[in-house]
Amino acid sequence: MDVGTSDQCTEDGSALDTRAVPERGLAGHGLHPDELPDGLVVADETGRVVCFNAAAARITARRAEEMIGLSVERALPLEDLEGRRWWTVTDPYGGLAIRAGQPERNLLLPGGREVLVSARYVRRRPTGPLHRLVVSLRGTEARRRTERSHAELIATVAHELRSPLTSVKGFTATLLAKWERFTDDQKKLMLETVDADANRVTRLIAELLDISRIDSGRLEIRRQPVDMVAAVRRHVTGLTSTGHNPERFFIHVPDPLPDLWADPDKIDQVLGNLLENAVRHGEGKVTIEVTPTPTRTDTEGTAVTVRDEGPGIPEESMDRVFTRFWRGSKRGGTGLGLYIVKGIVEAHGGTIEVGRAPGGGAQFRFTLPVGAPAFLA
Repeated sequence: MDVGTSDQCTEDGSALDTRAVPERGLAGHGLHPDELPDGLVVADETGRVVCFNAAAARITARRAEEMIGLSVERALPLEDLEGRRWWTVTDPYGGLAIRAGQPERNLLLPGGREVLVSARYVRRRPTGPLHRLVVSLRGTEARRRTERSHAELIATVAHELRSPLTSVKGFTATLLAKWERFTDDQKKLMLETVDADANRVTRLIAELLDISRIDSGRLEIRRQPVDMVAAVRRHVTGLTSTGHNPERFFIHVPDPLPDLWADPDKIDQVLGNLLENAVRHGEGKVTIEVTPTPTRTDTEGTAVTVRDEGPGIPEESMDRVFTRFWRGSKRGGTGLGLYIVKGIVEAHGGTIEVGRAPGGGAQFRFTLPVGAPAFLA
């Protein structure tokens, strides 16, 4: 069960015996500890460090070769968030012999450096003395990014909900208190405003549910035959019926298209978002091109390109377009739509990209594989 014989992971000059740490996935694969993405620190039955891999050195900002042979308490002088020494509290070598380890928790190294630590207690017999202590270390950067993202999401939702709910509450309270004082036209106007704000809240809740499903990998795709050109025309008709000039839209389908199997509701969501963005944030003519194209796996696909003639997206913002809360302008929106669009396209096995249109505006292009589900092939 070789894990390599680097200076950082030897005991008395010999290769580290990994029979005690098969749970790390090293056994039988010839995997070197320095190849692990997480920090790995191993101490023997005396509490002396016999392995301190490269990730552990990076996370703790310590030299791995200097840690070999030290007691684990000296190599990893950890404290909990209340200032208590972690090794004194947990006492892996002198505590209860039935313990199997310590769950992951946030601890502090000298200088206040935060690190996520978990431990595994390896014994030759179920209740025997500790034979080897295996400690896993992870940095806190990813968790902090997740926490910031969640905080931003909560703040955005609170902000987006406050305005329509305040409007709904105000109009309904006014109507209930002074119903007889308003004309029918005034009542109708207030009720239409309430209806529009209720729809806004409904859309926001739908976006939040989509984000939850995308992040957890539970976004369901129900494939059916989809006429992409008809779907595009339906969305354009909807935009023109709300007051947009029909001459602003141009649909281009240069070649016959293969049959497309996709989730029609999800495709409507993608098209609606991309066209709304082009109308709201772009300028000039909006061109929608639907073409057959090979996918990245060289299978048949359908590509849809939406471009406008506005100022486009700044080059420095291209990498952030499909992230949460990115907004191309200050013209409203939650900044969640394009993140959801990307999740839907990728759930179909497709790809989406953003660039600059030939006329200088923004250009979005997504490609979907067109094959029918295997059980229908």
